[in-house]
Amino acid sequence: MPDSHLPDSHLSNSDLPTPDLLYGEVEEELRSAVRDFLTDHCPPAAVLARVETDEPYDPRLWRGLADGLGVAGLQVPEELGGAGASVREVALVLEELGRSVAPVPYFGSSVLAVTALLAAGERELLPGLAEGSRTAALAVPFSTPPGAALPRLTAGERLSGRITSVADALAADVLLVPAGGALWAVERAEVTVLPRTSFDLTRPLADLELDGARARKVADGQEPVGEALLTGAGLLASEQLGIAEWCLATTVAYLKERHQFGRPVGSFQALKHRLADLWLEVVGGRAAARYAADALATGSPDAAVAVAVAQSHCGALAVRAAEECVQLHGGIGMTWEHPAHLYLKRAKADQLALGTPGFHRAALAGPVGLTMP
Repeated sequence: MPDSHLPDSHLSNSDLPTPDLLYGEVEEELRSAVRDFLTDHCPPAAVLARVETDEPYDPRLWRGLADGLGVAGLQVPEELGGAGASVREVALVLEELGRSVAPVPYFGSSVLAVTALLAAGERELLPGLAEGSRTAALAVPFSTPPGAALPRLTAGERLSGRITSVADALAADVLLVPAGGALWAVERAEVTVLPRTSFDLTRPLADLELDGARARKVADGQEPVGEALLTGAGLLASEQLGIAEWCLATTVAYLKERHQFGRPVGSFQALKHRLADLWLEVVGGRAAARYAADALATGSPDAAVAVAVAQSHCGALAVRAAEECVQLHGGIGMTWEHPAHLYLKRAKADQLALGTPGFHRAALAGPVGLTMP
């Protein structure tokens, strides 16, 4: 069993307040604004066209999200140019970005990097990240789960070493590098960024090579990185939820229109049962993702448990929903022209990111009193 990142506590705790999993009025307004913007500026055809170019990220879309809607700095305090919101609002944005598989560096910059900087008490970089004029990336392999060992680099006045498979590094102006028991800020010009052939074309990965890179220490210790990985894993569940919701809604709409033997394919009982089962899983995924976001936002002592539950469920849910979407669309679902493959690739890449569902289930075993056979 891998080393657990969870506390030695049981899931049930009568002293904890009852979490509010419903969407509030402000949250609904934020969701509506982001969804309307993405509907207008990030249709599936535009995403398909973008991934066929040498520029996978959409800078105009990012500027609209950052400048127009102000979502890049949701977590950042108001005195540093942000909105002073909580990760509940960030989770809502990720739901909508998952629905559109938007090719923007939001997760790497506004989630992982900003969370690490906030935990470190760093103030210099946050204003630029909040307004979206600069972006950052946390320089760890995207597969790194909370509590896992970090890459070993030579640290000192300059940093040297190699870090593989970093998410959103291609768009980053500054890289946050954990090395020598500290967190360092390294400007992009100091690093050689090598693009990888990524499975998910809407969120490409890259390798980083540091050869005597000049760096500024942001914080001592690895606690900011651990906080970023835990928060990132919990909020990634919201993105996976958005993927699953899009796949389910799109498949239902298609099966209502597609006719066979003189009636809609969706009227066949076997397909109804498959969609009903998937709907139930999506409802469960929404509860798990919302609970994780709320636990992180409120600083609940059960936050790590909530994150592991959300990732255990939502990681598999997004893949299953995307697979059903591809299959139930028939021949058209297997074509490049239909966007279903983008959602399947994002779902599968997310399933491997920040700890697989299997890792998080194993991490839950101790706190819930389960033992290996």
